[in-house]
Amino acid sequence: MCGSDDHADETPRVVRYGPDDDDLEHVVDDPASGGTYVLVFDLATPTSVEVGALGTHEFPAGEYAYVGSAFGAGGFGRAERHRRKLDEASGTVHWHVDALTTRPETSFVVAYLLPDVDLECVLARRLPAGPLDGFGSSDCDCRSHLSSVDGEGVERTIRTTIGSVDSP
Repeated sequence: MCGSDDHADETPRVVRYGPDDDDLEHVVDDPASGGTYVLVFDLATPTSVEVGALGTHEFPAGEYAYVGSAFGAGGFGRAERHRRKLDEASGTVHWHVDALTTRPETSFVVAYLLPDVDLECVLARRLPAGPLDGFGSSDCDCRSHLSSVDGEGVERTIRTTIGSVDSP
């Protein structure tokens, strides 16, 4: 469900949600409002993972960014769910990203939340290519919503993107 920001005349706020932030309500005024999120995690070792209908794939060790939207029921609770999966390293695989976040080889790095804006596909297209086409993008025409990243480049890409989006 990709779109654009309905408040193009205002620069969207970027909220950094780090490992030390244990309560989503302390970093976002209204977690239920939702928006776009970018979840950054580290895969410690190369790992073979079954990703639903995409099949089994080998993911190299390194940092990854997953871009998603949280506009449905619960809002940013979806991003929090994915972060918790990284802490638990177990659980139900419901979305493509769960195939990686439920692995014991993964660890949470940071999440970026963009309240009340839909820049999911814009960000997914501007981040570096990922290791698997179709990952997290079954409901849009993006190549992938998973990127192989350098952690510092993610925030820079987010801030550059929100600064350049000027029309809905």
